[in-house]
Formats: sequence, structure tokens, C-alpha cells
Amino acid sequence: MPSPVVRAATVADIAAITAIYRPAVVEGTASFELEPPDEAEMLRRYRAIVGDGFPYLVAELAGAVVGYAYIGRYRPRPAYRFSVENSVYVAPSAHRARVGRRLLAELIDLCTKAGYRQMIAVIGDSGQAGSIGLHRALGFTFCGTIHSVGYKHGRWLDSVLMQRALGAGDTTLPD
Repeated sequence: MPSPVVRAATVADIAAITAIYRPAVVEGTASFELEPPDEAEMLRRYRAIVGDGFPYLVAELAGAVVGYAYIGRYRPRPAYRFSVENSVYVAPSAHRARVGRRLLAELIDLCTKAGYRQMIAVIGDSGQAGSIGLHRALGFTFCGTIHSVGYKHGRWLDSVLMQRALGAGDTTLPD
């Protein structure tokens, strides 16, 4: 199978991004949203992330967008300014094609170069073995589980927290 091509997302990718996110909301537990946002809302979110200077990427296979990933602030308060949170979504047709791995690896590289020190993953549902495994494979460590924090599809869902140091992490003071 060919390797996914990762590039910066553009406004032209919003329809594909919306289509990828929809099953995560409607059928899955990776997202705790209950109703899938439309293209206008996904465009608003994209512009907010990019407008804040964070990377927003897509992955293509055979010219089709099959995954996307982005970084956002971990928390809004100033003391968190060196920590970011990642989000990665892959079309069901591209699971196990290393799309998530390529996207997350590129986010790690970009955020390290930008001077961030910690990357946080808040994984919806402790049953998301693929996402947990992906993050572990790329150097994230398990921080804990927030049990039964969400309710979706007629059941309680956990959130799994994982973390990865970027660059010098906490071994030196930030610039």
C-alpha cells in the first residue's frame, strides 16, 4: 500500500474533513459530540485553529483526503501555553493504512519545531484501542482515565489521557 501524503489542510478540504468526522460522531466514540457538525461549522473551526497559528493537516491516498489532524491549545489559561492537544481522525476506509501515524508524527515534528513542550491526547472512550496504540507507538505515555465522563450511544464513556514530551520537555525552562 502506498504511503499517505501529508500536507497542510486548505478550505477546499473542508467537505472531505466533514465527511471523515461524521462517522466518528454518528457511529463512534472517538468524539463526544452527539450531532455531526455541518461544513459551515467545520470551516469555522478550521479557521479558528489556523487563525491561532496551529497546524491543521490532511492525509491523502491516491489523491483523496482520507484523514486529518490538528493541534489546539490544551487549555486556555496562560500557564498552559507550552502544551497542546492533538486531534486525529481517519476515514474508516483508511484504517490500518498508517494514515493516523503519518499525521500524528508530522504534528509532533511541527510542534517540537514551534517550541511546544508537551502534547496531550484526550482519547474519547477507553475502548479506542487503535488510538491508544497509535499514541503509545509515537511515544505517548498513559496518564490516567477519567471514568464515565461522557454518555453516548446509551452508555457511559471514559476519556483516556496520554502525554508526550516535545523537544526538551520539562528538562529546561522555556524561552
